[in-house]
Amino acid sequence: MKKNRIGQGKTALITGASNGFGMEFAKLFAKDGFNLVLVARTEDRMKDLGYSLQDEYSLEKVCIITSDLTEPDAPQDIYDELKRIGVQVDVLVNNAGVGLHGFFHETDLDKEEEIIQLNITAVMKLTKLFLRDMKARNEGKILNVASIVSLMPAPLMAVYAATKAFVLSFSEALSNELKDTNITVTALCPGASNTYFFKRAQAENTRAANGPLSEPDVVAKDGYAALMKGEVKIVSGLMNKVQAATSNLLPDTALASTMRYQMEEEAEKETQYHSSL
Repeated sequence: MKKNRIGQGKTALITGASNGFGMEFAKLFAKDGFNLVLVARTEDRMKDLGYSLQDEYSLEKVCIITSDLTEPDAPQDIYDELKRIGVQVDVLVNNAGVGLHGFFHETDLDKEEEIIQLNITAVMKLTKLFLRDMKARNEGKILNVASIVSLMPAPLMAVYAATKAFVLSFSEALSNELKDTNITVTALCPGASNTYFFKRAQAENTRAANGPLSEPDVVAKDGYAALMKGEVKIVSGLMNKVQAATSNLLPDTALASTMRYQMEEEAEKETQYHSSL
């Protein structure tokens, strides 16, 4: 067993842990000796990941919690279960999130209510529950996965972008509230990435999905490093950093036009162009 790793004796809870960023976060925490609580809806993938990491890095404990965070009671159920089995969460990673592509007047209301429940309400509830315990100990870390679109309006992803704006604002506010404690809150803002996000959001034919994509392991490393340093916000990727800087200079109408272009389907635009000739 490796000794003196920074996570030795500590536990990290990661939501959305069955793929994408969540899977990469699990690998990083395990490498540094953190015990893991993996939360997602897909039990088999989490078990394969968690137990392989437990063997590879000689972790004391890996907890697998199958949970659908679009259900209102899920955060409380997760918290209660960990209390019941005596697991203390030292690091909370609110990674789970989903989007939906399309014009707002045409998209499915039930799906968008689930997006708000997952991207906002579950993040708020999990943070509230575990932060209270961290505050009592005066120690802990929280990483909330926002998005580059938290910095700008995103037509055709209007609800998703709005939820990520909440995550960023929420994280920055909590970071200030906790500035005189040993607890840090970090917001990670990735751009378009090579995960299942676009497929789940029904946006796989958009320009953004078919342009340059960040790799999830690179994004996770950026977020993990910022979390360990106690940074308030990290934008992952050089081009995304440029885009974030530009968002402070351009009017929102220009940003919205740029984002709409990225979120349009190329084939659809070409059809519209030819039909207008």
